[in-house]
Amino acid sequence: MKTERRLKELGIEIAPATSPLANYVNAVRTGNLLYLAGKGPGLPGQPMPSGKVGRDFTIEEAYKHARQTGLNLIAVMKTELGDLDRVKRIVKVLGMVNALPEFGHQPEVINGCSDLFVEVFGDRGKHARSAVGMGSLPRGIPVEIEVIVEVNSAPARASAAASSRKSAQKAKRKSAKSKRR
Repeated sequence: MKTERRLKELGIEIAPATSPLANYVNAVRTGNLLYLAGKGPGLPGQPMPSGKVGRDFTIEEAYKHARQTGLNLIAVMKTELGDLDRVKRIVKVLGMVNALPEFGHQPEVINGCSDLFVEVFGDRGKHARSAVGMGSLPRGIPVEIEVIVEVNSAPARASAAASSRKSAQKAKRKSAKSKRR
């Protein structure tokens, strides 16, 4: 099933990817792997949530923040790849939770992102994962998540269209060359 169609079925709209807050890029591709920089929750034009899980946010609230972070990561995938069907597999998720030292429910929080990836990508969304607690995160955000994605080459449609264009251009050149003779 097309990933975009699946998003519509789930009633999920992907906001545009946000720009990095410092001197880095949202993603780097090497070979068939796409490494996504850490993202946090929040939407463009809205203030980012700030606070510690276990004090300022419940597990359920933090789960929602992790889910929103997953949506932000999907936005980066879409921007970088152009087509979410090029996501072959979510390989690895590193989820960081800004929590009190005694907080031990990081896996339940990061499930917000993991559950979203499986809902959207199906088996392609199942991944290896680490969920860890942090003493602080940038600007006090409650969660930050980074992802490694395995990528398919360009979609077959685009390759076929490009091949067709190349053939047409070649035929034009051949025709023009024979007319000059």
